[in-house]
Amino acid sequence: MVGFNKILLEQVGLNIMKIGIDARCFLGGRKSGVEEYTYQVIKNVLKRDKKNQYVLFLNSAKDFQLSWSWLKDFDNVKIKKFRWPNKLLNFFFWYLNWPKIDKMLGGVDIFWAPNWNFWGLSRKVKFVLTVHDLSFEYYPETFSWKRRWWHFFVNPRRAVKRADKIIAISRSTYDDLVNFYHVPKEKIKIIHSGIKDDYQVLNRNDLKLIEIKEKYRLPFNFIFFLGTLEPRKNIVGIVKAYEELRRENHPELDKYKLVIAGNPGWKMQKIFQVVSQSVFRRDILFIGPVAEKDKVYLYNLATVFVFPSLLEGFGFPPLEALKSGTPVIVSSNSSFPETVGRAGIMIDPDRFSEIKEAMRTLLLKRELRESFQVEGLRQAQKFSWSKTAQEYLKVWQNLAG
Repeated sequence: MVGFNKILLEQVGLNIMKIGIDARCFLGGRKSGVEEYTYQVIKNVLKRDKKNQYVLFLNSAKDFQLSWSWLKDFDNVKIKKFRWPNKLLNFFFWYLNWPKIDKMLGGVDIFWAPNWNFWGLSRKVKFVLTVHDLSFEYYPETFSWKRRWWHFFVNPRRAVKRADKIIAISRSTYDDLVNFYHVPKEKIKIIHSGIKDDYQVLNRNDLKLIEIKEKYRLPFNFIFFLGTLEPRKNIVGIVKAYEELRRENHPELDKYKLVIAGNPGWKMQKIFQVVSQSVFRRDILFIGPVAEKDKVYLYNLATVFVFPSLLEGFGFPPLEALKSGTPVIVSSNSSFPETVGRAGIMIDPDRFSEIKEAMRTLLLKRELRESFQVEGLRQAQKFSWSKTAQEYLKVWQNLAG
């Protein structure tokens, strides 16, 4: 009987996976989209999976202070911190495929990378790579030279070739991987991102709405944009469309200001230059970065959310706005037909007149805004981090056999 139990335990042990996770995105210094994505996947996977073992890979020669309190309730996760100079380690990964991250982590069965980076992995380790978008291939001019060189040395083509499984966060990214990198379709799995439960329609009498309005010095009526201030977000297009809207001199439209929020990005000086030359510059407000906990209030305070990005692998802000009950205007390209669908108005991001007309229509037609609100709430319910985590677990289990 003892021998049987030992064999049984060994067999059970074989079913326990050890999964390494590249957590270097948490060292970026600001909460990027990739960091939020990685955080949500890890947290929701750990909520579901108490059996398998997880180890997070971190590296920085500098001292870094991060709060890992969100991991305290999980016994099956560890953090491994290393102190290599990043440039030196990346060079070794790039040129020598050494050291092996899996060995640095004490041996893993699967290694998951939530975004492009430099890695060194043993051949036997199953490699899962998440690809958010290929914007750097389609719109290289919207990236700095430093970022272009970084992508060149990271060598995405080599990365997708090495990967045993690729996670595409949308059908749009899936199609780009197949068409641009000629990745075999069976190698790719589409797993949609989720939307946090924090986003919701708030009671208009919520005193916190007044507090946030005063905190960011917001007007009573405004069109809202939230995202990184960079060329790919097409903020200049929003400004041009807003100018066309205001030139109509419509009394109902003139009361709306344009509020632009988000972290600073590359070439944002051009955005400020265009705004400074606008005759309506006093009604275009930059409020800077927004605290994560404040976003739901900003979405609720806005009349319309506009996001005419040139390309998005998924596009969180429009879905966050939808879940907060705010009608959205988005581009008709990349992932938006899939994520927003009929719940928003779609426009050609290169045509300022289309953005303007969409703004005009929503601002003047209250009943239309209300119908989009209902459809938007229904659409947003399709995306949850719990579903995302469940799909990741299936991928890892299938790879482990």
